[in-house]
Amino acid sequence: MQLKKYTDYSLRVLIFIGLKKENDLASIKEISDVYDISHNHLGKVVHGLAKLELIESVRGRHGGIRLAKNPEEINIGKLIRILESDFTLLECFDKGTNHCVISPGCTLKHAFNKALQAFYHVLDGYSLKDLIENEQELRSLMNIYQ
Repeated sequence: MQLKKYTDYSLRVLIFIGLKKENDLASIKEISDVYDISHNHLGKVVHGLAKLELIESVRGRHGGIRLAKNPEEINIGKLIRILESDFTLLECFDKGTNHCVISPGCTLKHAFNKALQAFYHVLDGYSLKDLIENEQELRSLMNIYQ
């Protein structure tokens, strides 16, 4: 199982912005430079996070982006469920395309479903605040000095 790059980049953007002081704004260029990710990709990610009302954009010469919610209000499990809308681990997870002949009697799909639920259960226990607990170390790694 692998998360989409979009999900990975969304988490990275939120971590970066979460490390900023409350009224400080970040720019897509700044985030792009730190993570060495395409400016265009991050633009799409930022737009998506704004549509989810997790971040807000401030327009103008001194504009940028910032969190729209407190870090403790952004649940990682919930976010992953939204961003990863298709977690079809096996063919049999999709009733519309399932052609596996053993599907009616197979317990493998139940094992994978149980594992997927455990995956989400763990992530439900984390908020963005938890991901930035070691903020001094993260700031140092990203060269964010405030």
